[in-house]
Amino acid sequence: MPLLHRFVATLALLCIAIFFVSTVLVELFGSAVSVATIKALIVWPGLFILVPAIAATGATGFALAQSRTGPPVQRKKTRMPFIALNGLLVLIPCAVYLDALAAAGTFDTRFYVVQGVELLAGAINLILMSMNMRDGLRLRGKARSNARVLHQSR
Repeated sequence: MPLLHRFVATLALLCIAIFFVSTVLVELFGSAVSVATIKALIVWPGLFILVPAIAATGATGFALAQSRTGPPVQRKKTRMPFIALNGLLVLIPCAVYLDALAAAGTFDTRFYVVQGVELLAGAINLILMSMNMRDGLRLRGKARSNARVLHQSR
């Protein structure tokens, strides 16, 4: 189960990072057709990869945490509901709505306001998921804490 958890957590983080970076790049350098294509790809197949990956990350993480205690586990448990709610209540609706607007060629104020909300929510999830990954690596002993790094560099 730990291997499955690492795989789906990494997949979910990569999906959100790819969605975020591709959105920023296409908005800065792409055409309206490119924006519509990216928005469509985020919804299909993107969400059909991301949503199960996040669900599996939460399920396997919860199962793994049953036998663990300590601050890193508690921090991960505290972050997961925010990640899930942000995804379900903000990111998915924004992605679907932006796809519909882009497919219709409607690049108006609504589109860019929702795009801004989506990018902010995506950045928040990237940060929270990265923090969870960092804490997971610390639990496995694969990441150094800042205190150990500072102490060893002196």
